[in-house]
Amino acid sequence: MNVQKNINKDKIGFQKWIAAFGVILFIGKLVAWKLTNSDAVFSDAMESIVNVISAFMGLYSLHLAAKPKDEDHPYGHGKVEFVTAGIEGALIAIAGIMIIYEGANSLITGKILNKLDWGIWIIAATAIVNYFLGYISIKKGESENSLVLIASGKHLQSDTVTTLGVVISLVIVYFTKIYWIDSAVALLFGAYIIFVGYKIVRKSLSGIMDEQDPDLLNQIVKVLENNRKIEWIDVHNMKIQQFGASLHIDAHITLPWYYTLRDAHKEMENVIILLAKNTKRTVEFNFHMDDCRTISCPVCQIADCPVREREFVKRVEWTAENVTREVKHTIN
Repeated sequence: MNVQKNINKDKIGFQKWIAAFGVILFIGKLVAWKLTNSDAVFSDAMESIVNVISAFMGLYSLHLAAKPKDEDHPYGHGKVEFVTAGIEGALIAIAGIMIIYEGANSLITGKILNKLDWGIWIIAATAIVNYFLGYISIKKGESENSLVLIASGKHLQSDTVTTLGVVISLVIVYFTKIYWIDSAVALLFGAYIIFVGYKIVRKSLSGIMDEQDPDLLNQIVKVLENNRKIEWIDVHNMKIQQFGASLHIDAHITLPWYYTLRDAHKEMENVIILLAKNTKRTVEFNFHMDDCRTISCPVCQIADCPVREREFVKRVEWTAENVTREVKHTIN
């Protein structure tokens, strides 16, 4: 529990740094816009407003997700990370639309740009800071299973891509004096970050709707398959829910019907301990014990079973497909 509290405190502290840097970089881009009068720079600055809003939203969601369970939230508050990540993705897409609008407006009306050398250096510096901050945020989010930190990191890196597009356009315009180029580049990168925003929204919605994570499911099933005991006749009806960095696993385990309640509970505990040791996340389990039936005999590997009614046929390999089925494993 103390380890989890330290992890949550660490994530919140890191998100505070993201928020602080977001404000500083936004101010820097406003200065560059005032110096250059570039619509592309203005669009990049407006996209940074989304960074600032998203950073503070992420900070709030991490604080809320770290709260313990209560009567109103028996599974905790981890789902808020999916909500805020979804809003952040939507804001990214809106920023992309803004960039496209400003770029199109510049192509139509035309503008003379000023002090491009200053603008190039300032915007390039913000791009470098954004990229490395985004890289660190993604790596930290992946190591701690935080969708908020991953979404913030991707947002910062997508901002880096658009910012580099602005830098490239400014450099080209600086040497060629062809002023419509920076607007055209802004249009292209505006479309790109709309796509990035869509992917973040899609991922957050899948979490809210408890969409199955194939990679996570395969990881769990692989642990069970590689460490299964012959007494575990089958595992079926498995479901995995994600609550922020935490998991909730439901499943049915089939055990010999003649086991005492104490023996059956011990085997169920062995399965839970196995998964808990091999999952780098906080996990809650809700396992239901099923007694074996005659249909289980062909897949049961207990050689000296005293009540076997049918011959053993073969060992059934546990896969993501058959472990998630609602019925016991059988051989027709």
